[in-house]
Amino acid sequence: MIEDPEPTVAPVRVAAAQNLSPAFPSRAPWGTATKLRAWQAAALDLYQRSQPRDFLAVATPGAGKTTFALRLATTLLDAGVINRVTVVAPTEHLKHQWAQAGARVGVRLDSNFRNSQGTHGSHFHGVAVTYAQVAANPALHRAKTQAGRTLVILDEIHHAGDSLTWGDGVQEAFEGATRRLALTGTPFRSDTSPIPFVTYEEDREGVRRSKADYTYGYAEALRDHVVRPVIFMSYSGSMRWRTKSGDEVSARLGEPLTKDLTAQAWRTALDPSGEWIAQVLAAADRRLTEVRRSVPDAGGLVIASDQSDARAYAKQLREVTGQAPTVVLSDDTGASERIEEFAGDPKRRWMVAVRMVSEGVDVPRLAVGVYATSTATPLYFAQAVGRFVRARKRGEIASVFLPSVPHLLGLANALEIERDHALNKKRSADDDFNPEDALLAAANREEKASDSLLEQGGFEALEAQASFDKVLFDGGEFGLGAEPGSDEEADFLGLPGLLEPDQVSSLLRSRQAQHMKAGPTPATDQFDHRRATELRKELQKLVSAWARRSGQPHGSIHAALRRACGGPEVPQATPQQIEARIATVRQWFVGKR
Repeated sequence: MIEDPEPTVAPVRVAAAQNLSPAFPSRAPWGTATKLRAWQAAALDLYQRSQPRDFLAVATPGAGKTTFALRLATTLLDAGVINRVTVVAPTEHLKHQWAQAGARVGVRLDSNFRNSQGTHGSHFHGVAVTYAQVAANPALHRAKTQAGRTLVILDEIHHAGDSLTWGDGVQEAFEGATRRLALTGTPFRSDTSPIPFVTYEEDREGVRRSKADYTYGYAEALRDHVVRPVIFMSYSGSMRWRTKSGDEVSARLGEPLTKDLTAQAWRTALDPSGEWIAQVLAAADRRLTEVRRSVPDAGGLVIASDQSDARAYAKQLREVTGQAPTVVLSDDTGASERIEEFAGDPKRRWMVAVRMVSEGVDVPRLAVGVYATSTATPLYFAQAVGRFVRARKRGEIASVFLPSVPHLLGLANALEIERDHALNKKRSADDDFNPEDALLAAANREEKASDSLLEQGGFEALEAQASFDKVLFDGGEFGLGAEPGSDEEADFLGLPGLLEPDQVSSLLRSRQAQHMKAGPTPATDQFDHRRATELRKELQKLVSAWARRSGQPHGSIHAALRRACGGPEVPQATPQQIEARIATVRQWFVGKR
């Protein structure tokens, strides 16, 4: 095999790295200027004192792991400890992003390198590749690593545990490296796959846990104004679907349900033909409008489960905003350019994407998110939320809209809890709750509708209505429920876009108190539940009959009835309101519409 030639580029100097923003690729946030952040300086000092072969740095998304890694790389290059650099990233987009960052400090990385080339040009210090690329030919990358004094930077190292092939490939390719720097923002997984080059220690219970050399968590970053505080907007609502056996099932999202019923109600909520997602997208856009009053370039991101849903959500957003959102379906040709165009155009409000922007891709102006995917492992959730927390100036806050699924709400409440990657730990039922089928390995190939929920043949979503449930912030819950478009919902959607965390808490408590003082809305007053149940069944039969006759979806028919008769969704409507809808449908059958 032909060995890579020695680099002929100009020597790298540490001074060049001192001009890189602490949170590249964004500008330096409030209070940091061009200096290293305290955690970056402390981690670098620890490394220089110990000079380890392996070093694992765990830092919350948005903290500036790229800047830390490149400063370390320039220090080692300048000292002659290494003369080559290899960066391994999860996606194609990220390896190009690493190359751009490296170029800013004089570290030239060939992000267009292909395994078929064998060697990279002498004008590069090294290459930026993906985990999948390494796994495809670990022997090649082993030879490249051993051909010089190589620093290997393993970005989001937990991906080396995604599959046996990836882990074995990383182990074989880089076990001969001079130095290895592992980076991650989420050092835990829902399985127990060991990660190469990570040290594990047993705790008191005999569980082997990963040991980081330096950790900088979300709570610390929030305290230092490095990341934004996150407000979670939770939406529940009534769902109705038909199972593969032909049974019609109704349930309210967020109420105590079995695991299977929760998954089916969740899937119904995300169905593009139902009203739930349309109402939540409209609410999220109202929130974005409010944020843009204080942060004019603020943008929003919808994370979808698959391509067809992403396209449908984009169409709905266009109807709401009058502007076509940026759609990123997979990490294919042109995806990076579309993301960069969105990041650089403050006039563009929304981006809709499938998975591949859930980790590592930096669009600092993202401030509002809609979690419209059925993937719910702690790892994926943390990565998704990480897209919205990068701070640029003091006072910015992030808003993430969620379905009221107990598992998701638990993850939201636990956002500030530090977790370790654990081995030998007994798996709980939640570990398997709608697991990641493709993770971000799917980012390097065309996305498919592969979630387990989407593989349930014969499932048919019939109706999905949204209602505002509550706000989660700083461990507290606020709100008593409200209809979409109501004043009660607007009180929470209208929170200013620039607030300190204590101001957010104060405002939420104040609005909660106002709602409690106002008492229940007419829709929640006591009434004859038996009579209401009978009327709902009668209305449903009439709606089903009209759907067969007209070919319209059930959700569209219910929406038309609400427009014609007024009132909330069926589960919250009074008997009088339901009677009015029954009378209206009957008139349709005799041609009076």
